[in-house]
Amino acid sequence: MKKGKQGEGGGKPKVVFTQDQIEQVEKLASLLTKGQLCDYLGISEPTFRAIEARQAEVSFAYKKGKGKAIASVAASLLKQAQKGNMTAAIFFLKTQASWKEEQPEAQEIPPINIVVDSRATNAKPE
Repeated sequence: MKKGKQGEGGGKPKVVFTQDQIEQVEKLASLLTKGQLCDYLGISEPTFRAIEARQAEVSFAYKKGKGKAIASVAASLLKQAQKGNMTAAIFFLKTQASWKEEQPEAQEIPPINIVVDSRATNAKPE
């Protein structure tokens, strides 16, 4: 039986990540969102956030893993752009250099009137 007053010692024990789990978080951060990572680890997102708050190294590992993945993909994108891949170059410049495509200004088209000469409809082939 539980001893003490309500709120003292009851409930689930707090989850604490081991060094191996922290390294796993860093590796998986490049592949998964936080929600997906939580599903993989079998914990809820609020639990993961609480772990990050208690163990700063978990939060750091997640951010480091995400950062490494972004840097790797960005480097690959830049290499493709420098090799002449126009799609990669345009995407890079739009996202990193604030390039924008100009939208053509909407123009009003005047109405077109078609007049059919009544003689043309009754014309006989020669």
